[in-house]
Amino acid sequence: MSEKKSKNIEMITGDPKKAIIRLALPMMLSMLLIMLYNIADSIWVAGLGADALAAIGFITPLFMVLVGLGNGIGAGANSLIARYIGAKNFKQANNAALHGIVLSIIVSVIFTILIEVFMVPILEFMGAGNTIQYALDYSYIIFGFLFIFVYSGVASAIFRSEGDMRRATIAIAVTAVLNIILDPIFIYILNFGISGAAWATIISATISCLVMSYWMWGKKDLYLDLSPKNFSYSTAMMLDTLQVAIPSTLENIVFSALAVIINSMLVLAAGTTAVAVYTASMRIVQLSMIPLIGLGTAVLTVSGVAYGAHNHENLKTAHSYSIKLGFLISILLGAVMFIFSSQIATMFSYTEASAALSPQIAQAISVLSLFVLAIPHGIMSSMMFQGVGKGIYSLLITLLRSLILESVFAYIFCFIFGLGLTGIYAGVVFGCFVGGTLGYIWAKLFIRKFAQISIRKYTPQKD
Repeated sequence: MSEKKSKNIEMITGDPKKAIIRLALPMMLSMLLIMLYNIADSIWVAGLGADALAAIGFITPLFMVLVGLGNGIGAGANSLIARYIGAKNFKQANNAALHGIVLSIIVSVIFTILIEVFMVPILEFMGAGNTIQYALDYSYIIFGFLFIFVYSGVASAIFRSEGDMRRATIAIAVTAVLNIILDPIFIYILNFGISGAAWATIISATISCLVMSYWMWGKKDLYLDLSPKNFSYSTAMMLDTLQVAIPSTLENIVFSALAVIINSMLVLAAGTTAVAVYTASMRIVQLSMIPLIGLGTAVLTVSGVAYGAHNHENLKTAHSYSIKLGFLISILLGAVMFIFSSQIATMFSYTEASAALSPQIAQAISVLSLFVLAIPHGIMSSMMFQGVGKGIYSLLITLLRSLILESVFAYIFCFIFGLGLTGIYAGVVFGCFVGGTLGYIWAKLFIRKFAQISIRKYTPQKD
């Protein structure tokens, strides 16, 4: 075992504050790169006109489900591997990683068939209207290669679970940089249009998967040993992984359902152009949320290790420290979004076909800049629950926050209070904050109960 691999394990089992920083920073960079290539897709597609950009808006919720499949299984594997590492059971940690890969294959085959067969009725239900052909041209390609994205999410999570953020980041960087380079080539130079954006994404992600596969089975220098001989099928292990994977995946479906609901409200309030505006502005909001999601991903690993080791102090510290950092980062990013909203909006209005969208996008960004201030405590609480294997708790927080409170307040502010599009944006922000606060209270109660159990069961008793 190399010294570097040992240091990774020492890092995730040591001081939770240091572990969160060292895990979160590379994860933030990884997610920044992912979001940059998502924004690059939108910016290049925006040049094709408002209909093409709106089509990306309709596909984005479905793409979130697609990515969520891999990330969900990855989160389940990450949580289980981290708990076994915390308990110093490295044989089962290896087996947990292999179970995650097997799950990625099974799930990919099932969902590829389902999504491809029902693509048209799904888009019609979402109200894609005259943008449907653009949406189909993009979606058939993306969803046809579902396995690449699911496997990528699981492989990346395996690296993260053992504290190897360097290579997890490199793999994502390969995808992002290649996609940004290939987008304009496929869309405009090869004249593939919106289909070109899809092919650029597929090719980039495939190369990244090949790199990670080489590290795992070619080079074989992970802390974990993923040799097939270490796989021993366990229904209990499958179910344990799925206890986090299914709720985590469903959370992405919840986000997608929320996007469908919000898009429907936007169409009712101001037509399909409003969807294009919301799509562009939410890409910027998602970009600003990257540090928070990076912190949350670090919390998942650190919480899993602390839970497996029955270390309630580390679990409490990881949760509280990440929230404090999250709010500090959110204040800075929210201010930048608000102050520079007009300049940011011009990125999506560089052609005659999209120039009219600029002032509307700027207004949306101004209001939605508050969203990043409303979410840190909710995200960290959800990710802590995923880390300790309580994925259903995380799902319930997301259901309450997003599907119920955000959509209800958006409807009330827009249609009952008559605030129009601004009301929809404000309702999303307010609902997010209220739901996150309730999730935070629940997380604190859980940690307190876990501390009581740990002290009672694992603290040596004095005679």
